[in-house]
Amino acid sequence: MAAPSAAASCEDFAEFQELLRVMRTIDDRIVHELNTTIPTASFVGKIDAGQTCKELYQSLMDAHTSRERIIKNCIAQTSSVVKTLREEREKAQDDVALLKQLRKEQTKLKLMQSELNVEEVVNDRSWKVFNERCRIHYKPPKSQ
Repeated sequence: MAAPSAAASCEDFAEFQELLRVMRTIDDRIVHELNTTIPTASFVGKIDAGQTCKELYQSLMDAHTSRERIIKNCIAQTSSVVKTLREEREKAQDDVALLKQLRKEQTKLKLMQSELNVEEVVNDRSWKVFNERCRIHYKPPKSQ
């Protein structure tokens, strides 16, 4: 399953979350994917489980890498906006609208940073399931 390659919108957090939700489909369906593609002992000769696990491994790696890149990119963009707003706030201490905008961006930044933690949990779960089902069929490179 290919991950969406559209540029992530970091402006709207709900849109950002929706993009991640769609990109996490492979992780959400990994148990089903493994159950339907990795044979039981009675069907071992009919399907190349090693190749199937290798392809799933590559799909998971690609999905995890692209999601992490998008999350970190949005964190960097939002951090930059927060920094700029802080500098403006130093110059105009009485600007209430500027303060509200700064607080809004800080909250969005914290939410985006929390997505890194969510990503770690999702990835760990996927690798656990993958290793349980594919460890005898495919040995991934040691870079993981």
